[in-house]
Amino acid sequence: MPPRPRLTGSPVLGELYDAALHNLLDVNVTATGYVRAGGGYEDPWTRDAAINCWNAASLLAPDVARATLLKVCEPGGGADAGQPPGAGWVVAQDNQWWDQIIWVIGAWQHVVVTGDREFAAAAYEIGRASLAILDRERFDPATGLYRGPALMQDGISGLPSYEEVESSDEQGGSFVLDYPGTAELRCLSTNAVYVRALRCLALLGDEPLFDRRADVLTDAINLHLWDPARGLYGYFLGPDGLDPHQETAGLALAVDFGIAGPSRTRQILESAHREPYGMVNVWPHFDRYDADRPGRHNAICWPMVMGLWGAAAASAGDVQAFGQTLDDLTRLFHGSGDELFELYNAVTGAVDGGWQVGRQWESLPHQTWSATAYLRLIHESLFGLHFTPDGITVRPTVPEGSGDLHLTALPYRSATLDLTLTGSGTTAAVHLDGQPVTVVPAGLTGHHTLVIDVH
Repeated sequence: MPPRPRLTGSPVLGELYDAALHNLLDVNVTATGYVRAGGGYEDPWTRDAAINCWNAASLLAPDVARATLLKVCEPGGGADAGQPPGAGWVVAQDNQWWDQIIWVIGAWQHVVVTGDREFAAAAYEIGRASLAILDRERFDPATGLYRGPALMQDGISGLPSYEEVESSDEQGGSFVLDYPGTAELRCLSTNAVYVRALRCLALLGDEPLFDRRADVLTDAINLHLWDPARGLYGYFLGPDGLDPHQETAGLALAVDFGIAGPSRTRQILESAHREPYGMVNVWPHFDRYDADRPGRHNAICWPMVMGLWGAAAASAGDVQAFGQTLDDLTRLFHGSGDELFELYNAVTGAVDGGWQVGRQWESLPHQTWSATAYLRLIHESLFGLHFTPDGITVRPTVPEGSGDLHLTALPYRSATLDLTLTGSGTTAAVHLDGQPVTVVPAGLTGHHTLVIDVH
């Protein structure tokens, strides 16, 4: 069995890196070889499968990641259930359709990390067929946006202006689509996901049409969801116009996926609100919640969403915002004994499942996307590893005082990398086995050293 990656040079980061690896590879890879969502969630669903593979699983456990991505697909109408995934297959047609297209993002990341061409061909067919259904059933031609709730708001506590139906049942009254009008919302995060998924389809199929569609959708987002008076995107477009709440996942994806552009990105990073323990799902509190009873999908810290924010800050070269997010996650995880829970109180940092339908919910342990969010921030943001079909480009984001860091035994396709990161900032000189490089080639085999000198 190959050695497991190890992070040294910072005891705090190293301990949490080990904890995140343990969460992903030991606790949440099932005996049948796929990544589950976490404690209390035995089966994967599309959103968590895509995000976990995108964040880290495709790099660290490629065979398991491939199986996980395909596990949330199914034969489409008229397809033979016995045929292999690909033509005729679609992303699982469940009742959370707004999260189906994120599968394409996870699939593309899997392709660039692993170089799996067979999977790439299947992913293109699955993504294209799934998009056709969403185009037919969920696209709003009046605005050019896609309808449906937000990426992380499948519970009604994630929306303002709803009287929640109290229930003692675990799910009773909490599902967002149980409430009128929620299917018709046009949300920032969901439409940002569509933009990136269209770009990924263009790359998977070498089809420029999808890039042109992404450009058009980007224009629609900036026309309908940007609030120039506030210098932020709104949360969603509803029957009463643009909702002004801050949706962190949507803002992060708008930055990371290039939707915001340089000027808007600066405004977002400068003006977005942060609570004492980090960025919350939606700010401010809705009228029915407050700091003593935060809504489960409202002003509370989900590490997965915080990870999206940190990655976006790093992609924009904002060292301070990235470093703050990494510090916030470190405090939360250390505060819960290096266990990676589902969500945390944004004011106290305590493990807190938040309130919804009249009761406080549990924050479940061993949450996979909490772990993979942290791993992504280490691999892609701090060390700056960006995966492309041709190899790895290196664009680190290193806060001051990080010291020299060493990441050893990191797997990459047919190679193993030992990395050293020195300095601080965002500009780096990169040496592979002592030679300057601009790209770590995808065809690399064997064991190699990569030195990233940041200045």
